[in-house]
Amino acid sequence: MSDQQGRFEFLNVPAGTYQLEISYIGYGKLTKQVTVATGRNAEQSIALEAGGIAGKEVLVVGDRLRGQAKALNQQKNNPNVTNVVSADQIGRFPDGNIGDAIKRIPGVTMQNDQGEARNIIIRGLAPQLNSVTLNGDRIPSAEGDNRNVQMDLIPSDMVQTIELNKTLMPDMDADAIGGSVNLVTRAAPNGPRVSATLSSGYNPIRQKPIYNGALVLGNRFFHNKLGAILSASYNNNDYGSDNIEPTWKKDDFGNVYIEELGIRQYFVQRIRRSASAALDFKINPANTLFFNAMYNWRDDRENRFAYNVKDIEPEYDANDNITGYTGTLTRQNKGGIGSDRGKNRRLETQRVQNYSLRGDHLLSPKVDLNWSASWSSASEKKTAKDISNTKRKTYPLP
Repeated sequence: MSDQQGRFEFLNVPAGTYQLEISYIGYGKLTKQVTVATGRNAEQSIALEAGGIAGKEVLVVGDRLRGQAKALNQQKNNPNVTNVVSADQIGRFPDGNIGDAIKRIPGVTMQNDQGEARNIIIRGLAPQLNSVTLNGDRIPSAEGDNRNVQMDLIPSDMVQTIELNKTLMPDMDADAIGGSVNLVTRAAPNGPRVSATLSSGYNPIRQKPIYNGALVLGNRFFHNKLGAILSASYNNNDYGSDNIEPTWKKDDFGNVYIEELGIRQYFVQRIRRSASAALDFKINPANTLFFNAMYNWRDDRENRFAYNVKDIEPEYDANDNITGYTGTLTRQNKGGIGSDRGKNRRLETQRVQNYSLRGDHLLSPKVDLNWSASWSSASEKKTAKDISNTKRKTYPLP
């Protein structure tokens, strides 16, 4: 399999003339004659033409999903159990974050927060038993008390490919019993690329608009030696939820009543920002350097209004009929400071960033060298203010 840049190599090939055959889903096969000289590297530049497989009643063409064709090629040739999804497939659905895109893969479910997928469950195993990497580099959890990587931090339009490894390879960290998810960001293109998207929506629960935007800029410079691509994404959703959570009980006389009752109202504004950059510099045909950077920043502003009644006990008359109830009433209002960022709401900020530098070097026809260095960090900060009061009160029977 070629790598993300389309590179491939065969080491320790004896001198001689060979037939090189290249096949790719959705493209025609290509056979090329290659001559290998003793002690020298044989560099080849290959371009495939889009093709189709014609049958009596079926015509399959590969032009429409070129990215997914690469994903299927990789999935077919990987030695382990893998699901690979490209940006072509991700873009077919209105998924705001990478967690909502991953949950469509077989064998994966997600734990949701405010309607968005957050913690990944692979083959039924808990989120803390799985690992998440970015371009092969391990990224940490933004929450200090667990190992769960928050998948709603990263917008879905910032990733080129999702690789879900349900069985680990020897070169992967061995602390993921369920599986490992590798998020591959965009690589520098072969030519100029400009892409911009804008979209909006309406949230009927809170009667607020939704704003989305993304921008991709890429090109090659200095006679194609330097490739660069910049990506940015912005998502602003002001939404919330209303819920009622009763707990029912049956007494000794057959009366059914509510033992606990919670009524909650959430007002949430979620702002997700992300930026990434990728550079590759081709020193010569045998040596290439790569640099990747990604920064994700999510703000959650929340007002919470809760009305909780606990320890509800019925009152009876002489005929064991319920005449009223007593219980403990708690009202809770959760807000935040009145700053420009808090806006009188509880503010939860999560950030995750990753920077990596790596090199691919073909030292001789028999030896290659691949190295990498990376740095990642994640953080979470909260500012909140709770106002609550508790009192015991007798309620008349409705």
